[in-house]
Amino acid sequence: MRIVSPAPRIHYAPMALLANIREDIASVMERDPAARSRLEVLLCYPGLWAVWTHRVSHLFWRAKLLLPARMLSQIARFYTGVDIHPGAQLGRRLFIDHATGVVIGETAIVGNDVTMYQGVTLGGTGKGHGKRHPTICNGVFIGNNANVLGNITVGENSRVGAGSVVLADVPPNSTVVGVPAHIVYRNGQRVLITDPHEVKDPLSDALIALSARVEELEQRCGAPEHSDKRFQDEEAERAAYRMELEKLSTYVSMGEGI
Repeated sequence: MRIVSPAPRIHYAPMALLANIREDIASVMERDPAARSRLEVLLCYPGLWAVWTHRVSHLFWRAKLLLPARMLSQIARFYTGVDIHPGAQLGRRLFIDHATGVVIGETAIVGNDVTMYQGVTLGGTGKGHGKRHPTICNGVFIGNNANVLGNITVGENSRVGAGSVVLADVPPNSTVVGVPAHIVYRNGQRVLITDPHEVKDPLSDALIALSARVEELEQRCGAPEHSDKRFQDEEAERAAYRMELEKLSTYVSMGEGI
């Protein structure tokens, strides 16, 4: 079942825009230990500048002033290193830390209290029209250089590991890593892959074939089906070796014996 997140609502009245700016600065102070003052956040955080400029360009986009909207977004890209399409819908308190290299596509939807790091891409996977970019639900964390591609949904309070490539929906309260990304934690519980068929990797078929071949060779050689005892013996040998090392407590400190 797909996880659908409603489009975030941002008020664009002048007073509301000022309130949103104050809210954004306060959220950065809460989430970034490097932020020492509100003035520093205001003057030194290009990720916030990109978000604020996008709110204006999105206003132009909604008013069908498409070319001015794109021009404003390109000016913001030049000064901040963040490329946000004017058609993208961004929620409140979005924090783009370090900013450089972030790309957010036209039909992307980003919820509230989302954190992104440098190099994140919310992109498409083809030339089709309609909804072709991701939906990022509330409270999601996306690590640096992660790619979330296509019309997929990342559920609330989930985390995307640095360098991951997400190509399928992510359930809420999950942590995904890898290329392509797979779930390693869900609802605070470790998720283990025990079947090679569950490995979502271009080499999955090769791994499955190799595993089957190893089992076949073990059977031909008369190897036991379970090698737990062998591993236990090896661990016992390592433990005995560590104990012998501990008995040899003759060490020379720096400078002694010279």
